[in-house]
Amino acid sequence: MNQLSCLPSEVFDSWAEVYDAQPNPLLSLEQRVLEPMLPDVRGLDVLDAGCGTGRWLHQLAARSPRSLFGVDISPAMLLLAAIKLNHSCDLRVGSCTALPVSDCAADVVLSSFVVSYLHDLEAFAQEIDRVARPGATIFLTDMHPDTEASCNWKRSFQSGGSDTRINGCGWSLYEITRAFQSHGFKLLSLIEPAFSLEERQIFEECGRLDLYQSAATLPAIYVLQLRKPASSPRPRKVALNPGRSIRLTGARCALGPDSAAPASVSIAGETIHSIREEPWVDEKYGSFSGTSLDLSGFLLLPGLVNSHDHLEFSLFPNIANGPYQNAAQWAQDIHSNHASLIARHRKVPRSTRLWWGAIRNLLCGATTVCHHNPVSPELLAPGFPIRVVSDFGWAHSLSLEPRLESKFAESQTDLPFILHAAEGIDEESMQEVFDLDRIHALDQRTVLVHGLACTPEGVSLINRRLAAVILCPTSNEFLFHRSPSLGFIHSLNTAVLGSDSPLTAGGDLLDEIRFAHRQIGLDANSLYAMVTDRPAEVLRLRRGEGRLKPGSLADILVVRDTGISPAETLAQLTIAQIELVILAGRIQLAGPSLFDRLPIALRQGLQLFEVDGHQRWVRAPIDKLLADAEELLGSDLRVGGKRVRRASAA
Repeated sequence: MNQLSCLPSEVFDSWAEVYDAQPNPLLSLEQRVLEPMLPDVRGLDVLDAGCGTGRWLHQLAARSPRSLFGVDISPAMLLLAAIKLNHSCDLRVGSCTALPVSDCAADVVLSSFVVSYLHDLEAFAQEIDRVARPGATIFLTDMHPDTEASCNWKRSFQSGGSDTRINGCGWSLYEITRAFQSHGFKLLSLIEPAFSLEERQIFEECGRLDLYQSAATLPAIYVLQLRKPASSPRPRKVALNPGRSIRLTGARCALGPDSAAPASVSIAGETIHSIREEPWVDEKYGSFSGTSLDLSGFLLLPGLVNSHDHLEFSLFPNIANGPYQNAAQWAQDIHSNHASLIARHRKVPRSTRLWWGAIRNLLCGATTVCHHNPVSPELLAPGFPIRVVSDFGWAHSLSLEPRLESKFAESQTDLPFILHAAEGIDEESMQEVFDLDRIHALDQRTVLVHGLACTPEGVSLINRRLAAVILCPTSNEFLFHRSPSLGFIHSLNTAVLGSDSPLTAGGDLLDEIRFAHRQIGLDANSLYAMVTDRPAEVLRLRRGEGRLKPGSLADILVVRDTGISPAETLAQLTIAQIELVILAGRIQLAGPSLFDRLPIALRQGLQLFEVDGHQRWVRAPIDKLLADAEELLGSDLRVGGKRVRRASAA
């Protein structure tokens, strides 16, 4: 076997022949962990230093960066990258310690599985500092040095009938971090994930299950995220703003639907400041003067995004005598046969009903909600318990909006336009998608709610126009005795999930998730995307909603950790298992297992009540909200079908 401690370009040229063909569990793990962490690169200049065959460049090109360029020491690797990218990227031969890139050229720099091959770490850090603009984000990944040493892992490849083994440089995470922080970079994330079932399958296929078992509980790779200061570097001892700083320790943090890693999450003000594990980072390079909260035994998920609700109907029961052919039949029926019930509920002050709508979402972990009605000032007030999406155009539906064509034409082209469509099972409902297209109201900003009646031709049209669909399956099942099929959902290019209102829904957003998982058969990973990052994209949200990463809004859902993936956890989650909800860095809901851990300052403003027998503390005027509703609706008060009342005496 050839063993190399130096790395001439010829070594990588030989590796290029088999690099993309040989299964690699390290790259599989990196893909799952790093992809959700990457920022929105639209309009940014991106550099992949040590790009190899263009694995990451290919994915980044689809995200519409302003420019994309890759550097690698191997001409053979770059040739494969050029073929893969169809010449859509500026590729340059060069060393990562002497990058052929001008000063201050990149907003985002990625260097994947490169650091351990570099003999001059200081020169690499200096080069990244030179080419990165102020405020740039840097991602470094590699095989975990501690596990590499303890398990005696070897870097090797087979080519031309012989094995070539490469000796890495063995840089420790402390040495890497210190090199960059000496140039003023701030450490935002340090993630050290272990292999999961996806990688186990690769080991099995290669006949090396013994290697997987020997490292199953150890960190296999690391992902470092750093940021270059926007101005001159501060002194090394930097404290977060103590007025609004919280550090969540001991929990596993969701990195995506099927990845989670132990991490300490620091919140500064409204945003996530950092996600990292190693305690020596704070000890040597910064101090934390905020409040620490031990969440050992818990899992951190991103706050959920509910793409469709009508908050003012929160206290209503299910009302219908279906099945119906379309939504208009249902509306006519309930106003004819349940007018007194509707009138009684509408006597409850609208502000009270809106607050209960917010609490219904908060209880199930939804921190951002799209309210399909006019957005009144109270919904955007600082004290409202959830975030209500306000920047979008809307109409109720084709049948109830006579000015829909002009209303769509007058709406902002960079914002979504949301309306109910194809809500039914009859021919009229099936035709609505084509009617929207005929009046030029179906394009990349159109978001259709329901879409149940869409034919394969209708779905094809929706996909061609780059429109999106919000699914509300329990509402469809209740009204029409039919819910979206698995095939229908998979045929849509862009589908997200909403709860609809308690008038027709089977509960809340978690009930929609469980119904879609158990009754329709939708897989957990798809459902996770449909209530996190995907609706954030559909609704054009720009502050990191739906993801846990530095710089994003600190919207965090804290649940009991059962050791399964974030997606599988979410697919079976109930409100009883939610113990903490954080909205933009402020605790909005707490359960009994964590309320006692909260410092007094974090408890202030939280009020106790019961929902289906479970105690919850929420940041809301619960006594007044209960009194206002009970005065007109009686003591058997339900929100989304769940009984709410004052907490019983201890």
